[in-house]
Amino acid sequence: MSSNTLVVKDLNELYDLMGLSHEQIDSRDGFSILYLQEIMKNLPLTSVRYRPDFFSFLFIREAFGKYTIDDLQFNMQPRTVYFTNPGNLRSFEWHQLNDTCLIVFTEAFLKEQVHSDIYNDFSFLLTETVEPRVLMPEQFRAIEELYQIIHREYSSNSPYRNKLIGSMLVSLLFKIREYFFQDYNPIYEGNRSSQIVRTFKQNLEQHFRDLAGGKTDTQLRVQDYADKQFLHVNYLSSVISSKTGKTVSAWIADKTITEAKVMLQNKQVSIKEVASRLGFLEASHFSNYFRKHTHQSPAEYRKQSVQ
Repeated sequence: MSSNTLVVKDLNELYDLMGLSHEQIDSRDGFSILYLQEIMKNLPLTSVRYRPDFFSFLFIREAFGKYTIDDLQFNMQPRTVYFTNPGNLRSFEWHQLNDTCLIVFTEAFLKEQVHSDIYNDFSFLLTETVEPRVLMPEQFRAIEELYQIIHREYSSNSPYRNKLIGSMLVSLLFKIREYFFQDYNPIYEGNRSSQIVRTFKQNLEQHFRDLAGGKTDTQLRVQDYADKQFLHVNYLSSVISSKTGKTVSAWIADKTITEAKVMLQNKQVSIKEVASRLGFLEASHFSNYFRKHTHQSPAEYRKQSVQ
């Protein structure tokens, strides 16, 4: 596979590709936090080019290097915070690495452990490209206190670990929102392709919100998403694939599975009702679809996830 289209699902897969040790990283629940200086000890280091299938925050207390998102390059320096969402082509270089924390998480983790309507408070998570920001010392200390607590919980054996991490992640996201987005405009504000991607993600989120809320029971096709932006379906497909590394159909499938997992957490909602809410005419069709994408039946997933 070309490095230009390389999609990695989690840190373990990325570090495997780079030949880095990662035994202490547990990505099974869709969340990981680590200090990069414990992983990347032989510097300088340059990554492969890749497209992550996850969100990430990078908190640089003391380090230097470069970060590239699509065709934009940013310098890494102390007290810098980076946020990136799934899809953008990226790479990084580390020249000095003393104290840097990385947090990555999937949309499924956000919706299962934080809130099913996560984008209502944190719409910036849908922003196509976010410029890194160097914080004031007191601002970075506030952020640092939060990610240190999250790291301690991640390393614990608490049966409520994910719920505790989810709660602290809310505080962290509000701080990011406060420091980054009070007067923020995306750096791709005038880029038509990026506007198309952002609008598609918003339309995708809104449609599944309507499905979950019972406002509609019809699944949207690729053509429907193109129509919403008055675009030819081939053009929408080309833009989404080139900008995110995933097809429109793949985005829809991933979103369907994420929302299904959230609904399956509620034992009061039958599997048949979950299928109906997601626009499946038959529960058996939903079960086959879910198994195809997760290698589990909805009943098996519910039994595993709901204690």
